[in-house]
Amino acid sequence: MADTVSWRPKAGEIPTDPGVYRWRDGNGRVLYVGKAKNLRARLSNYFAPLPTLHERTRRMVLTARSVEWTTVGSDIEALQLEYTWIKEFDPPFNVKFRDDKSYPYMAITLGDEAPRVMVTRNRKIRGAKYFGPYPKIWAVHDTIDLMIKVFPIRTCSDSSYKRAMQTGKPCFPGQIGKCGGPCSQRVTIAEHRAMVEEFVRFMGSYDRRIITQLRQRMGASADAMQYEQAARFRDQVEALEAVLEKSAVVLKDSVDLDLFGIAEDELAAAVQLFSVRGGRIRGVRGWVVDKELDISTGDLVEQIVQGVYADGELAPQTAGALTSPSMEEPPREVVVPELPEDADALQQWLSDRRGGRGTKLSTAQRGDRAGLARTASQNAQQALMLYKTKRSADYTTRAAALADIQEALGMSEAPLRMECYDISHLQGTNVVASMVVFEDGLPRKDQYRRYSIAETRDDTDSMHQVLTRRLARLDEDAELPDQPDHNADGVVAVEKPTKRFAYRPQLLIVDGGQPQVAAAKRAMDEAGVTDIALVGIAKRLEELWLPDDDFPVILPRNSEALFLIQRIRDEAHRFAITHQRGRRKRDVRTQLSEIPGLGPSRVSALLKHFGSVARLRGATAEEIGVVPGIGPATAAAVVRKLQTVPTSTPTGESPAEPTSATGPTSAGDADASASAESTDDRTGGPVRVPEVTSDGPMLPS
Repeated sequence: MADTVSWRPKAGEIPTDPGVYRWRDGNGRVLYVGKAKNLRARLSNYFAPLPTLHERTRRMVLTARSVEWTTVGSDIEALQLEYTWIKEFDPPFNVKFRDDKSYPYMAITLGDEAPRVMVTRNRKIRGAKYFGPYPKIWAVHDTIDLMIKVFPIRTCSDSSYKRAMQTGKPCFPGQIGKCGGPCSQRVTIAEHRAMVEEFVRFMGSYDRRIITQLRQRMGASADAMQYEQAARFRDQVEALEAVLEKSAVVLKDSVDLDLFGIAEDELAAAVQLFSVRGGRIRGVRGWVVDKELDISTGDLVEQIVQGVYADGELAPQTAGALTSPSMEEPPREVVVPELPEDADALQQWLSDRRGGRGTKLSTAQRGDRAGLARTASQNAQQALMLYKTKRSADYTTRAAALADIQEALGMSEAPLRMECYDISHLQGTNVVASMVVFEDGLPRKDQYRRYSIAETRDDTDSMHQVLTRRLARLDEDAELPDQPDHNADGVVAVEKPTKRFAYRPQLLIVDGGQPQVAAAKRAMDEAGVTDIALVGIAKRLEELWLPDDDFPVILPRNSEALFLIQRIRDEAHRFAITHQRGRRKRDVRTQLSEIPGLGPSRVSALLKHFGSVARLRGATAEEIGVVPGIGPATAAAVVRKLQTVPTSTPTGESPAEPTSATGPTSAGDADASASAESTDDRTGGPVRVPEVTSDGPMLPS
């Protein structure tokens, strides 16, 4: 491979001004659009030696045949031009926004002679004022039904309004008390317009002064013994109170902000947008971003914010999905997980979008904002997990993924059975390994295996040991198991447990790059196994390594094949971490139970008090002695015991209980949090998400 592409422009030809650049292929198609404060410095990074580039950046550079640039006057102009070109050319290497659903809005058609309140998913009604989005359509109807009790504005269709105004006969909704427009023959157009303005003002601010005024009128009517009128005011107060109760109060009444929660992996990112107006969550919006090139969280934040607050048009459809919808204008504050590199320019761009009134771009550090940010991030994590699970649930998609894996790895047949191996340890101690099994693209948890490793030099030695033990039993009990039966939900059901390792896999996957693959290949050579394919998946770049290959196999970023392999790897990692954490917990309980005077209840009290094994091991006798029921002598015995425990564990191998596994989590170290919620990995069943109210998620108390 050449060090760099042959057609690169001369450095002196590229200006040092801020600007926007476009990469094109041989047919003139725009592959990627980017911006830079210094065009020469930014583009020189792409023309670095090819082996030093990120794999997908290298693929884009090798696909391109030219690069062109346009200089602008400022960073803000670069932001605007970059987004305009992304919308115009839809470059395949830029991130793509995919809506997870179309949300309903409440719209007031202020451009009409007699404005109407309605439920709609159309964001292009001329002159309309929008509120929402709402999580469910019934939530919009409930809010409208409550609001028109206080502000009886028009709800009938345009045709009904026109017919009523021409004939002088009230519209049908007006006859039954469901429409309060001029077509009901009870108010004039001017009086109706005033009520519409009050309606919009309350929905935009949730101003409780309106409720106070209604209470005063109710009291005055009661004093004047006008009880029927007082009852109407009472009903109106109750209706407005109900509207307020349906929107969770999370911040002070004066706070208006949009808060973004983002969960990402190497292939995609899920975004949750919480819209807070008047201190209340007015709406929640979620969508998924497909990432083609490897970009930082700051750059991702910048592109997401641009996509949300650009002009009111939707970008072109891509892959059958719409991009994220634009909002009317930014609020006073936009809270993001991480500030981009050119945060000042982005903040100025947001302020310009708001008509020069100023918008603050910030991160949530502490207090209520940080709590809300954690909730948004949790929603995003669950949305990303659900998105990945749904992609794995469809039979046609799985079949295509297996065929793509076969082609990419040069296999003679599709890998109907795949086994993936991962090593987990805590700073070199409690070394364990996991084996997970996927058949027809679905997990077979009854065939998962867990390994304990007593002595090892490093991860590659551990991988060699595990594969050696696995391959030694490759043909043990060679009787084929019952064929798996896929029911209507896609669940793999086996009438009786299969024998240990009767079914030979077509593909072995190891978590790691060239060193781990070489160790696994050595174990296969020693066992004389030549009819099983082997591949490793490296976490950092998500590339696939075949034995004895100098360059990795790069699957398309959004391919179902890469998605399936990534999911298998993540499941193996989760299963290994779960086993490793369980061993540590069992070890410390066993050790503590050997101390005279410590029964199960006191052991549980110790673990509950310190919260983790690491904190208990690091505690002094005085700190342990404050736990109820633990005296000085017992505390000293605990310290002595935990300071002298051996770090090695006996070797062993055990089958996994199907019920012991939960849904996959993102890969991390051995101290990472365990999977929060169980999910049906085989059927793609719904992941449990926070309960939502009519205006947003139910926040934790």
